[in-house]
Parts: sequence; structure tokens; C-alpha cells
Amino acid sequence: MEMKVLRGSAGLALMAYLLLIPSLLGASARPNVLFIAVDDLRPELGCYGKAHIHSPHIDQLALTGALFERAYCMVPTCGASRAALMTGIRPAHNRFVNYLTWAERDAPGALTLNAHFRHHGYRTISLGKVFHHRMDSRDGWSEVPWRPSGRGHYALPENQRMHRQNSRKEQKPTRGPAVESADVSDDFYRDGQIANEAVRRLEEFAEEETPFFLAVGFMKPHLPFVAPKRYWDLYPATEVTLPPNYHPPQEAPEGAVHAFGELRAYQGIPPTGILSEDQARELIRGYYACVSYTDAQIGRVLEALAALGLSENTIVVLWGDHGWNLGEHTMWCKHSTFETSLHSPLILRAPGLPRAQRSGALIEFIDIYPTLCDLAGLPQPDHLEGRSFVPLLREPNLAWKPFAVSRYRNGDSIRTDRYRFTQYWTRDHKPQEQMLYDHALDPGENTNLTPRKAFQAITDRLEEQLLFEMGLPTP
Repeated sequence: MEMKVLRGSAGLALMAYLLLIPSLLGASARPNVLFIAVDDLRPELGCYGKAHIHSPHIDQLALTGALFERAYCMVPTCGASRAALMTGIRPAHNRFVNYLTWAERDAPGALTLNAHFRHHGYRTISLGKVFHHRMDSRDGWSEVPWRPSGRGHYALPENQRMHRQNSRKEQKPTRGPAVESADVSDDFYRDGQIANEAVRRLEEFAEEETPFFLAVGFMKPHLPFVAPKRYWDLYPATEVTLPPNYHPPQEAPEGAVHAFGELRAYQGIPPTGILSEDQARELIRGYYACVSYTDAQIGRVLEALAALGLSENTIVVLWGDHGWNLGEHTMWCKHSTFETSLHSPLILRAPGLPRAQRSGALIEFIDIYPTLCDLAGLPQPDHLEGRSFVPLLREPNLAWKPFAVSRYRNGDSIRTDRYRFTQYWTRDHKPQEQMLYDHALDPGENTNLTPRKAFQAITDRLEEQLLFEMGLPTP
């Protein structure tokens, strides 16, 4: 009964705010959308309280909009995460499963976010990595999606040669080194080229009257951690530290901590075992450098938006497609149902709405699609399974939904205000191991509580709620 009351009151608030949107945005001008996706960006940013990270441009965006402290991806791998977000549909055991996911194949007939805006008169443009597959939802874009070409991952000739040689192998390593610090310009690497193209497109849009939906997908800090040297210099090697839980969690199910095969494809990474502390610090430093490099490119795009007089009528949303592990529980990359893989950054700025807002509400990435519809004054397609968080843009502490659900392979996970519970399944979908973490006492998720009888009632309640939300049979 309590959950129904919360949903009802929030629904009334949503209706009230939607009535205000035309006056807030200006009835004569439909807002543009600048849709910024960042690959493998976890919420380790200055605006998320991480003072050791140099992210001034993303931090400034947060000061001019709303930052969501507890936003969660639907699947912690790029293709599936992006497909769920862009369709507004939850993942399932046979839908949005891995990084190779095509939205149009897993959810045929679903109107993707870009297609919905195009159908309502927007010029929709894709630059960089938006969907995992460049041609996914091709009909939803006004022209062929653009990605930079002609340059590989590396700047240094020796690394280019190593990458070419390894890519011909049938066994790992199949790629070049995991890190590179080269004294090159920002636009030598792909994110700099993406920023160049985004600025050029904004200059075109400034001369047009048609509203635009410009999706800009930056490719770092995805592996390999390559960035111009000046961004590495922001992080002296002697100041980089390991996470406090550079060890496996206690009593976690077998398989919950994966072997980070994605990273092991790179030259110099051992094929098995835990990385040495020195190598771990180098990777963390490289990740940080890439975050600052991409932050600078985002800054260039946002500065162009303002200089061209487009900011006042443009919705800006920035999201990372999932979390990332930087040694927590000895893991790297994503691909798990731990908080570090699922917790993702989300910042949104909309014309006429308050600035410098922070919300601790639980947000699922399928909520982004209906939110953008409401902000732009577009109808929500019937297939959407998310919930617009427009009311939170004005009242960030408003009572909100009590959970966020995610999944990866054989694990379904539910995050509540205090707990994270995960149910694992066998290949024939029978219940298997479980994990429960109390974030009030154990934010690092270091001790699984499901073996303890004192937490049986909590485990049972969260299991029932998770199965209900995922449309699975309850015990």
C-alpha cells in the first residue's frame, strides 16, 4: 500500500510539472537536445565528490543543471546498456544480453529515442559511439551516423605495430598495450575528432530553425587508456592509490567476481591472476587521464553551444553507459552485478528549470527516454517501461520509486535505498546463489549477508520484489 501511495503522489506532481513545461521552455520554440554519451565513465568525477579527479567541464555542467547521485544502468556492458536506454525497455534473459546487442533486433518494432524525435520533426544526428553498432536504428537518424576514421587506437608507432601484430593472433593478447601517454594534440585521438565534428554541427544548427537532437558519443575512458601526455601529468604516479578493497568480497558466490577478460586482451596484462599493485596503479592513472581528456572535449562542445547562443533552448543530458571497476574486489572493467559496475553518472540541464540541483533518488536508465519526451513536449510511446523524472528536476528530494533493477547474464539485481540484492540463475533459469549488501554499513560491498539468518527476512522481501519487477515467477 505504501508504494502505491508514493507512486500516486509522485504521479500528481508529474502532471503538475508537465503543465508548466510549455511556459518554462517557451511555447514558441521546441527545445533542442544535446545527448552526450561517455563510454565506460563511472561516477568518479569532481561533481560526485571525488576531489582527486580533474573534470571541470562536467562539474560545471552539474552546477548548471541537476546531478543524479544514484543512477543505474540496466546492463553493465555497452551494447546492451545503450539498447535498453535508447528503447526505454528493460533487459530480460533473452533481450539486451551482451555488448554485441542490436536494439532493432532485440526489440523489433520498438521506437528508439532518436527515431521518436525524428518522427516529431527533429533533425537527428549521431556522432561517435551512441549505439554500439553504428548502423543500429539507422532510420532513426536524419543521415548516416558518423564516426571518426583513418586513425587507430594508438599514437606511438611502436604501439601501432604491436596492435597490428597482436590482432593477427588467435590467442590473447590480441591488442596493443592497455595504456599510452603520447605528446600529441587532443584531436589526434578520436574523442578530439568527435568534439571537432560536434562543434561543426552546432555551427550549422545555429543557422537553422529546425530543432536538433544531436547525440555525441565519446569513446574514452574505454580501453585502451590512451590520452595526450598533458592529461597524464594531472595525476602524478606517486599520488595514485589502490581501492581499499583490493581483495575479493567475503562469502560472495563463485563467479560473482569475474576474471576481466576484456582487459586481458591487451599486451602486458597477465593471462590469469590478480594484477600487481604497480600495474594496477598504472591502469588507474591511465583511466583518470582519459576521464580528464574526454572532459576537455565535452567542455569544447558545451562552450560552442553557449557561444552560438544555443544553450538557452537546449536540453543537455550526459550519461556514462555503465560503471567500471578500478581494482575493487580485484576486478577491472564492468560485467558484474556489483555497485561499481552498475552505478553510472547522469546529469541533465533543461531550459527554465533550477540549477545546481542534486537528487539522491533511485534512477534507472530506461527513465531517460520518457524524461526527454516530457521536457520536449512529445508524447511517450506506449512501449516505454521507464518513468519520467521531470518532477525531480524541480524537487530533487521528492519521494520517488523505491528501487532500481539491473541485470547481467545470469544475475538479476535490485538496488533499494539501503540494500543491493542479486539473484543468480542456472542456465535453465532455476534459482542459484544470492548476494545481499547493506550500503548503510558496507558501501564497498565487501561482505555478502545472505548466509546470515538475521538477514533472511530482508533477503526474502527483496527477492520477491526483484522477481515481480523482472516478470519472473516467485517462489
